[in-house]
Amino acid sequence: MRAVVTRVSKASVEIGGQVYGQIERGFLILLGVGPADTEEEALRLAEKICRLRVFEDENGKMNLDLESVGGALLVVSQFTLYADLKSRRPGFSHAARPEQAIPLYNLFMDKCRACGFSVEHGEFGADMQVMSVNDGPVTLVFDTQCL
Repeated sequence: MRAVVTRVSKASVEIGGQVYGQIERGFLILLGVGPADTEEEALRLAEKICRLRVFEDENGKMNLDLESVGGALLVVSQFTLYADLKSRRPGFSHAARPEQAIPLYNLFMDKCRACGFSVEHGEFGADMQVMSVNDGPVTLVFDTQCL
């Protein structure tokens, strides 16, 4: 699985001109699923992100986690994280098919909820407009093949 995690002061996703999900302080997570990904990887990635200490403490050091700041998550499916970029026109055959990706996407969000966080989300496969106010900016890239 691949995730682009951005620390935000607010973020939202719209579908068809309507707000579908929105958060204040927390993480905007663009989540991609590959064909070799497993339930174990989804759970491990969710745990890692939920415990990530990238919020500033009283000394201005990135020392606080999501729980410490009362943060939330906005998770948006992003199959383009598995794009093949060898040519000028990206290919997407390296992304998992929806029948595999959707359950892992949902499992990832369920694990984040089980860790005690409010989780908003987009709609898998929908044409979405994602807005965010990046805080810092702080943006981190995760790949379960490298964890």
